[in-house]
Amino acid sequence: MTQAGSQGEGLECAVFAQCGGCSLLDVPYEEQLARKDAKIAELFAPLLANNPEAQLMPIIGMEDPRHFRNKVASPFVAGKRGPNGGWQILTGMYAPGTHRVVPTDGCSIENEQAQQVIAAIVPLMKRYKLAPYDEDSGQGFLRHAVVRVGHTSGEVLVTLVTNGEEFPGSRNFCRDLVKKCPFITSVVQNANTARTNVILGQRERRLYGPGFILDELCGLSFRISSQSFYQVNGVQTQVLYEKAVELAELSGNETVIDAYCGTGTIGLVAAARGAREVIGVDSVESSIIDARQNARHNGVENARFVVADAGDFMRECADERGENDGCGLEGEGSVDVVFIDPPRAGCSREFLEALCALAPKRLVYVSCNPETQVRDLAYVLEHGYRLRTVQPVDMFPHTPHIESIAMCERIL
Repeated sequence: MTQAGSQGEGLECAVFAQCGGCSLLDVPYEEQLARKDAKIAELFAPLLANNPEAQLMPIIGMEDPRHFRNKVASPFVAGKRGPNGGWQILTGMYAPGTHRVVPTDGCSIENEQAQQVIAAIVPLMKRYKLAPYDEDSGQGFLRHAVVRVGHTSGEVLVTLVTNGEEFPGSRNFCRDLVKKCPFITSVVQNANTARTNVILGQRERRLYGPGFILDELCGLSFRISSQSFYQVNGVQTQVLYEKAVELAELSGNETVIDAYCGTGTIGLVAAARGAREVIGVDSVESSIIDARQNARHNGVENARFVVADAGDFMRECADERGENDGCGLEGEGSVDVVFIDPPRAGCSREFLEALCALAPKRLVYVSCNPETQVRDLAYVLEHGYRLRTVQPVDMFPHTPHIESIAMCERIL
């Protein structure tokens, strides 16, 4: 049993050495934060040396870094055969670098209601004779369960990933599951028959409830479906987005582009907090559909969302500045603020070139990988910008991962 100090309270995990899901669990939380501060200082040192007026802020940690993961995904696999001939069904997380499931009952970082749902499904699988999926043979029925819990709303969405579209006894299965876990508000079936490590397939049907949940973030309500991107740490997501919008220094007159906007969370918060106009851009059509729906749901009329490559869109805006067509900017076609929240690989050179050609007054770069963030910022700082603020946020306690925000302003 491993114990880790956490703001004066210990965390325990019986499978810490096998699981690897929270590799810093044995490090006191205060020390985790100190290590992450030191890592950010090391990574940003070259940029800070050339921008002596820039502020490097201490990392924002959690008051209670337990059970913060509001999305829990667990496979179902067959274990040892029991004395009556039936198979043991294992749930949990894969051991690092393998597909060997490590049972994680009582996980210190997963939402407790989500854990309760996963545990309740196992006996129901046996009752309804639903075999766990075997990825070697491609046989079996139930592959995964993905449970999403609204941090503020408390609504719970359960996605049952099946190896086929037919679900015998699904109505009774859902009835019994909700009876065991009455806090569940929706259940959907996601069919994935591909021989793949990707959890979700494309075909889906609602089994119970509306098929989605609602959650509140920064005063706005967001619709979350099984396919929606939504940060797994609700407490720190609010901290992250509030700080990003604060660093944008919105006064009410700004035109804002939210690049890599996903389902529109940062852009909608900016639209509600003082931006005159927000344009969200993402190449994933389903994300833009969700973003538009979230805008309508919240009555936000000063934000619109476009399916496009963000770099191409900004290049078009820069080329057509003042013509009031193409990307559809108002007024003289100028952009005041660009929010950037790319994947871990960071931004492409083409994107950065388009960004600098557009020349917004301020850049707010949100990153889940500070190493690629520093690489991208080095390019930006060589093309007319200076670094003003770096703010790390601890989105994933007990892991080495760090989220960071950097604000740069154009040198006039």
